[in-house]
Order: sequence, then structure tokens, then C-alpha cells
Amino acid sequence: MTKWHFLVISALLAGGRLSLDAAPPKEGDNPAEHLPAHITQVTWFGERADWSKDGKKILFLSKTFGDVFELEVQTHRIRNLTTRFQHHGFTRALYLANGDILLSGPEIFDPKSPGEARTQCFLYILDKNLNRPPAPLGTKCSEGPAVSRRRMHIAWTHVASQYPTEMLAGASRIQEADIVIENGKPKLENQRLILESKELPFKCTMETQNFRPPEERELTFSAYGYQGTDVCGVILGSKMLTNYSDSPGQYDEPEGIFPDGQYTLVECDKQNLKGPSYVDLWKLKLDGSGHYERLTYFSDYPGYKASNPVVSDDGKFIAFQMAKSRDDAGVGQGIFIYDIEKAKK
Repeated sequence: MTKWHFLVISALLAGGRLSLDAAPPKEGDNPAEHLPAHITQVTWFGERADWSKDGKKILFLSKTFGDVFELEVQTHRIRNLTTRFQHHGFTRALYLANGDILLSGPEIFDPKSPGEARTQCFLYILDKNLNRPPAPLGTKCSEGPAVSRRRMHIAWTHVASQYPTEMLAGASRIQEADIVIENGKPKLENQRLILESKELPFKCTMETQNFRPPEERELTFSAYGYQGTDVCGVILGSKMLTNYSDSPGQYDEPEGIFPDGQYTLVECDKQNLKGPSYVDLWKLKLDGSGHYERLTYFSDYPGYKASNPVVSDDGKFIAFQMAKSRDDAGVGQGIFIYDIEKAKK
């Protein structure tokens, strides 16, 4: 049996796109032109999708430091939510529990130093009625924040450049707070430190990912630079840590969590061990077993990857993006929807 026939059979057993008479992907082939029945492309641009609580809409960015768009899933209608006010672009847009939108973006943007802008963004609240510019929350955020799906509560990461006395490589800290609206203006209350990287038993840079449902007593985070990158969780309050992937030499970045809290989605290179530019979507069981299930096969196509997945609140669909291997982390070239029930059938 050739390696390709083994991959074909494995994909069939996993609900994949392949058939026994299919030819292996070759240079120049595009995975968007060879989708299985359970994956649908819904936009031809954009990145970093997020589901509304009712599953009827998807937020996404036009690009890193771009505008925020909202897609109606049923009609495929798209509207620009941030075109009415001046800004330097956004790096994240996430629905809050009350329907407002949490934005992350820089106050100053130097195109010669985009990395600094990504790790030194500020958080804002965009009112769901879109009748005024975003209101600042008064805090910086490195990369992506985590948003509670059931309460007005967030967690976010600060990086070392904000702490001149902690300029060690990888120095980072995760905080959480409630969002309170008073007289139409949002503010942070009950701010609390969750974890500092210097408290970890290993060196890494942390990035906040997801509150683990349904109780939201745990927060998942990426441990960048440790064993490649690992999927970790911290119990809020006790600081008890769990390394859920624990895979030396393998890239594992959690992105999106299932509503029952039993699994998280992972950008992972388990299929090729080539690093973060060659990832696909995998499903990791959050019981410490390290059990993985592969969901997409975009990286089988030379020069492509699948990334940044998020699960709908009913657990039926996954929104994710396609990108080129050479693209920077987070860059997307279109939003796709993965039908979980259809994939099982």
C-alpha cells in the first residue's frame, strides 16, 4: 500500500474529502476547489471568524489591521461595521454576551513595524446598534482576548514591553475582568491577575484563548515556544495548570472550543511536523489523554493551510479560514463553514 492510498483510506474513515480514485494534490491545486460535501466556502476574503450566539451571523476581519465585517449565514449578505469612523484597523472582533462587539486594534500604526502593533493593541467596545464610534476600555491587549459566551467577562494577555522591569523573553501575563456599562459607557471592573509566565514550570509566551464551558472555571491558552507550542489550561483562582497536548516537536495552538467543554480545536502540524505554516484543524480531547482527530486536509495541498477555527454555540458548525503557507500567522483568504453532523455521516 502506498502512502497516498493510506492517506485516502484514513481520510475516508475520518469523513474526509478523498476517494480511492482521487489523484494526490499537486503544486498549483487549490483546496477550495476540492471541498468535501461538509465544507462550504462563504466568503472569498477575510480572516478570524467569530459566531454570534444564535449562530445566524459571523464576524470577521477584512485583513489584519482592516475593517470588521458581519456575514448573515443564511443569505450570505455582508456588511461593513467599521466604515463609519476613522481607525487604524483591527486585529480582533468578538461578540460579547449582550451582542456588543469587543474590538482590538492599535491607536498608532506604523506599516514598517506591524508586529509591534499586533502585540500592543487596545481594547474597545462597539455598540451593537452601531450608532457611535467604539468606546475604549483603557487597557492594552497582546494578540487575541477571550470572551465569555454567557456573561460580560473577558480575559486578555499583556506582554513584557509593558513592564520595563520584566523585559525577559516570553514574559507575559493574563488578566480577567467584568465589562460594566454605565450611562452608555463601558468600563472594566473586578480586574484580576490570572497567571504570569514566570509562574510556569517552563518558559513560553502565553496567549489567551477560551474560557472552558459550561462552567468557565478554566481558561485555555497557547504556550508559544514550549515544545514547539502546546495547548494548556489554567484553573481560575487556583492557578492549577494542565498541558493538554504535551507533544514535543509538534505545533499545537488552541483556537475555538466546543460548547460542552470536552474538546478544543487546534491548529496543528501533527500530519507533517513542518511547523505553524503547514497546519490543519484537529480536535483535541481535554481530558489529558492527548487524543486527536484530524478535521481538515488543506495542508495536503502544497502551499496551503487551514487555521483560526471557532465552534458555533450549538456545537453544529465550525467557521475557519484558508491561508497560504507563506502568509503571516492569522492572515486569511476566505471564510469556510464545516458542518459537523454532515461530516459524521
